[in-house]
Amino acid sequence: MDDKETLRVGAAVRRQRRSLGLTLAAVATRSGLSVPFLSQIENERARPSARSLDRVADALETTPARLRAAADSARAVDVVRGGQEDGARRVVRGRHQLSALEFTGELDLGREFQHRNDEVMYVAEGAAEVEAEGQAYRLERGDTLFLSGGVRHRWRATVPGTRLLFVAVAEHVDATFDPRR
Repeated sequence: MDDKETLRVGAAVRRQRRSLGLTLAAVATRSGLSVPFLSQIENERARPSARSLDRVADALETTPARLRAAADSARAVDVVRGGQEDGARRVVRGRHQLSALEFTGELDLGREFQHRNDEVMYVAEGAAEVEAEGQAYRLERGDTLFLSGGVRHRWRATVPGTRLLFVAVAEHVDATFDPRR
């Protein structure tokens, strides 16, 4: 891991801490590290040693590997330039809390999908047919379809040059409702 990636782990630590509803003081108590040091890690002013990262990960109910993997999403701004080719392309790079794909062309993937988390489909150009929950939906330019996590669905573009944008909570994010929280 290079120095820049090591520093970016701070944002992943902060996100995980907040997702658990913990304060810096609570993480300090759990990890045995000081609040000022944890604050410096989160604000990317200090690089944790492997041992410190282990302790932080344990306190945050995760692993150092997961924190490192989530470090890529610490990039606050990233531009992905548009393409003109038919097919699928990622419009968000890296491992973020959101996943976004653009499909262009007259596509029929011929398969059913079921995602763990919520998803939105937006028709930027053309038209598409979607089958979900036993119903068929015809979508045209500007239409949006929301699908809750777990809903089985299939779709196909019905007009040449159709452009569809799918934005979803990423699969590695546990966005399921927990009534105990």
